[in-house]
Amino acid sequence: MKRVLYKISGEVLMGSREYGQDAVKICSIAKDIKAVYDSGVEVCITVGGGNIFRGIKCAEAGIDRVTGDYIGMLATVMNALALQSAIENLGIDTRVMSGINISAMCEVYIRRKAMRHLSKGRIIIFAAGTGNPFFTTDTGAVLRAIEMNCDGVFKGTSVDGVYSADPKKNPDATRYDAVSYEEVIGKNLKVMDISAVSMARDNNMPIYIFSIKDKESPLSKILSGDSIYTKIS
Repeated sequence: MKRVLYKISGEVLMGSREYGQDAVKICSIAKDIKAVYDSGVEVCITVGGGNIFRGIKCAEAGIDRVTGDYIGMLATVMNALALQSAIENLGIDTRVMSGINISAMCEVYIRRKAMRHLSKGRIIIFAAGTGNPFFTTDTGAVLRAIEMNCDGVFKGTSVDGVYSADPKKNPDATRYDAVSYEEVIGKNLKVMDISAVSMARDNNMPIYIFSIKDKESPLSKILSGDSIYTKIS
């Protein structure tokens, strides 16, 4: 593959902690990204914010859903900046581009500028999802992958693929090596937001689901064919 988009869930950034960011885990992820970059693959990244704040649960605290989603976007910016620092400490130029304008900390997302960064050998971290409430970071990841002409979306999660049911709750759940967009949507497998899967289907963008939580160099192993994953296509 020439160019990939790496979607990292916010929960993974907690590492062994119950909340927030684990510096050791973030550095481990950065080293994995460097290994992929050094192999000649162009890398785009999106990060979630669930380790800090989830907008969809804001109603429990009496916060308006739209306001909550914007708070969640800010959480993804915090994660993106932390990951940017870890990657740049390894000697790779990295840019954070946000779907909302926060000019003091990062660049606002402009597609042509993002393409220019890639052409100069930089890694891009896309933050704040699509920049709109009611859309998840999964949808933002697929959207950016399509805009950047990526060869696939690689989603690192706490499980090693797509299962017929939640493997944490059902030990008899079956893992798929490959599954269609239609099956993910029809069976509501919940490995990714349905709108993200629909967008990927409509634009023929393959999605790879794999575990990042307890593994070393998971993305580089996936790209070299040396790890377990589920392909949605």
